Amino acid sequence: MMRSLKLSLMLTAGLALTGSVVSAQNWQLVWQDEFTNSIGPDWVFETGTGSGGWGNNELEYYRRENATIENGQLVITAKQESFGGMNYTSARMKTQGRKSWTYGKIEARIAMPSFQGSWPAFWMLGSNITSVGWPSCGEIDIMEHVNTDPNVHGTVHWTGSNGAYASYGSSTPVAVTGYHVYSIEWDANTIKWFVDGVQFNVINIAGNVGGTEEFHRDFFILLNFAIGGNWPGFTVNNGALPAKMYVDYVRVYQNSGGNNPGFSTTIQAESYSSMSGVQVEPTTDAGGGSNVGYIETGDWMAYPSVNIPTTGTYRVEYRVASASGGRLSIDVNAGANVLGYVDIPSTGGWQNWTTVSHNVTINAGTYNFGIFAQTGGWNINWFRITKL
Repeated sequence: MMRSLKLSLMLTAGLALTGSVVSAQNWQLVWQDEFTNSIGPDWVFETGTGSGGWGNNELEYYRRENATIENGQLVITAKQESFGGMNYTSARMKTQGRKSWTYGKIEARIAMPSFQGSWPAFWMLGSNITSVGWPSCGEIDIMEHVNTDPNVHGTVHWTGSNGAYASYGSSTPVAVTGYHVYSIEWDANTIKWFVDGVQFNVINIAGNVGGTEEFHRDFFILLNFAIGGNWPGFTVNNGALPAKMYVDYVRVYQNSGGNNPGFSTTIQAESYSSMSGVQVEPTTDAGGGSNVGYIETGDWMAYPSVNIPTTGTYRVEYRVASASGGRLSIDVNAGANVLGYVDIPSTGGWQNWTTVSHNVTINAGTYNFGIFAQTGGWNINWFRITKL
């Protein structure tokens, strides 16, 4: 939804998958808004015209008042009315700062109008957008529709491995004025798009191919109904207004285990509950924020209440920088059980970042994880635990 270029498909080698392995999903509902009687507390409303018409030269002024509940459904109404210097009003809502997720099945049941100038969307943005901006934060468009197009679109946007804007997407025909379930299934390997359970698009993100590292971080959800803009154009069929976008529900599922490598959790290094000897400092790594530094031999950090859903093999990745190299270990329960060790190479500087990893065996349960400096002389920005 937020873009300076639209659907310039960069078919980077290895990004598109013409086929994929189908494996059993053990989806567990982790969040929902059914809009039965009200709009839930996890939504934040954006108001006004944004910067440059929300980056797209959109023609509406977003207002909280344009989102209502009717017959157990969320209704976003676009109107032709003068407000705040604009000729149209509508609504835009998000879960930013309230709820965000890394991986999962994200779906909504939506019916929407089809007319010249309309642009409804169900989409996601990386939670680090406030520090890195767009498109470096990553964007996942679960569903977009413009004008009277017979197709809906599913797209991702990001900053590619060459440092330039990148996007990849596809579309499928849908009679959008009726209700349909629009969804993605997103794990450490792929993002797949579905309409009513039928897949129409997939992108490979395994191993950060094509610079897709951002799609292994937290994202929040957005719903909005834009009028006009760079993609639909600036001609609006005013006779179609007021127009309503209906959302029956929004649901988020995450994998509860089984054969699919869907579980992954990323933990920021500075989020420790206790430590010995380390300091927090600003980082220049992708995503911004802070890293833990000044780590000497024998220093440690503890991270409470990390849930491991199933017993098995997990890949643990560490985002590290070092002037001369070092070594760390990861353990659970205050060092009572050391899971494994990994060597940290010299990266050529304290803010020259790389990712190292190893595989460890972890039993199902909730643990206090610890990272221990077997040999000091390195910084750490985050670590990620992913089920294999």
